[in-house]
Amino acid sequence: MPQEIKKPPDNAEFIDEVFYVWETRYGLFTTMTKEGREMLTGGTKDGVVIMTRWHLKCEQDGTLKQYSTVVGSAFKGVDL
Repeated sequence: MPQEIKKPPDNAEFIDEVFYVWETRYGLFTTMTKEGREMLTGGTKDGVVIMTRWHLKCEQDGTLKQYSTVVGSAFKGVDL
């Protein structure tokens, strides 16, 4: 299912002409691509900017699967 395209808030800063970063009302920082796809949320602006750059680079290179791991499952196979 495609994600709804959203607009960044007025206080968003445009980084590298690729994505936006802004501080949320809870003091966290969130990023969004210029196309409106929400990306990452974290505790520091520098942290989410660095990781968003890395994530987008891996998507572009096709190497994101090399760094992705499923740790567990939310389903236990119980019939209701």
